[in-house]
Amino acid sequence: MGFFSDFKASLMKGDVLSLATAVVIGGAFGKIVGSAVDDVIMPIVGLLTGGIDFTQKFITLDGNSYPDLTAAKAAGAAVITYGNLVQAIINFVIISFFIFVVLRAAEKARKKEEVVAAPAAPAGPTQEELLTQIRDLLKK
Repeated sequence: MGFFSDFKASLMKGDVLSLATAVVIGGAFGKIVGSAVDDVIMPIVGLLTGGIDFTQKFITLDGNSYPDLTAAKAAGAAVITYGNLVQAIINFVIISFFIFVVLRAAEKARKKEEVVAAPAAPAGPTQEELLTQIRDLLKK
């Protein structure tokens, strides 16, 4: 019974619960970011690039020419789908920028909370008062 009680105790620690919460929130945030990229940003990128579908860009290794990637794969040709890499890089840059913007906004909000929550430091003696005290001590 000691093993199960230790396991239960480790699960109930704040670190494990915080991690579990972060994973769930991260999954939900991933869906939001994915939707923002797929449904909002990528159509704009498609418009700017003239409607190029990078996932259909490929090089066949057998020397034959195919009208599209589906036909090349159906023929059993070995293909390098460099378009998928380009698309993944574009998605990475967009998602990274999106996360940067969200984290920057959260950091600014946190700094504002710290400024509001931090009490004013008690005012200490001025430099002149300190020098006067030192002078008086030296006279003694």
